[in-house]
Amino acid sequence: MFSTLISVAQLAARPVGSTVLIDCRHQLPDPAYGRRVYAEGHLPGAHFLHLDDDLSGPRTGRNGRHPLPDVGALALTLGELGIGPDTQVVAYDDAGGMFAARAWWLLRWLGHAAVAVLDGGLPAWQAAGLPLDCAVPARHSGGGFLLRPALEFTLDADALLACLADPQLRLIDARAANRFAGQDETLDPVGGHIPGALNRFFQLNLAEGGGFKPASRLAEEWTALLAGQPAASAIHQCGSGVTACHNLLALAHAGLGGGRLYPGSWSEWCADPARPLATGPACLSGAWTLP
Repeated sequence: MFSTLISVAQLAARPVGSTVLIDCRHQLPDPAYGRRVYAEGHLPGAHFLHLDDDLSGPRTGRNGRHPLPDVGALALTLGELGIGPDTQVVAYDDAGGMFAARAWWLLRWLGHAAVAVLDGGLPAWQAAGLPLDCAVPARHSGGGFLLRPALEFTLDADALLACLADPQLRLIDARAANRFAGQDETLDPVGGHIPGALNRFFQLNLAEGGGFKPASRLAEEWTALLAGQPAASAIHQCGSGVTACHNLLALAHAGLGGGRLYPGSWSEWCADPARPLATGPACLSGAWTLP
């Protein structure tokens, strides 16, 4: 079973039909991008799930840009893809796992452990000289996906607000450093970050070439960031609860365990003017800044 990452070679060696593939390609400025490039070519047998329509729920204007989907609706969709209790699932994109990690996290949230992200994604598949296909696989009627106890956990804005004063809090923001600092904000109406947060841009999990860094390197970097606190006690957020899943995947790949996701993230947090905010770079104990 693959439960964090799978290499192109490992995926290509699996028997045909033994794995359900999910194409998660997306671009935030161009929501039609994923469906368009999927139609032009995808991994053979892959299904397409859209970040906004399938991997997120309805927006209210106060629950963030990518609220979690309804559990029952997501389970029905996953069952239609042919995902049974023991099915190996592999999610991929063309953005270093930026969106595939969301699918990985959601399946684990529903209790499905046999899910991995294709390391390097579609670019790595193509670089290996492996084929793409334009055929759209049939979907199954009825259920088949088994809901089990969650393997990933969340907390809401009120719970996060209540623990902001805890000196042991490790709140990790996965956005780029400029957005974290409150600069160049283009996606949300307010710039800045949640007070006390540390900044770990999700792309720092990646090596040159687009694949994840070795587990040992990630463990070293994350252990330094967590500064003595266990990974399982950390809280993860980003702009809308998507790239924070990339950090959670990196922690799992590093063997450190996870932590909780704040799904609404900054886009939900800043929608309420009563919630506190901060600007400027991340600093731990007034002395340490992540480059």
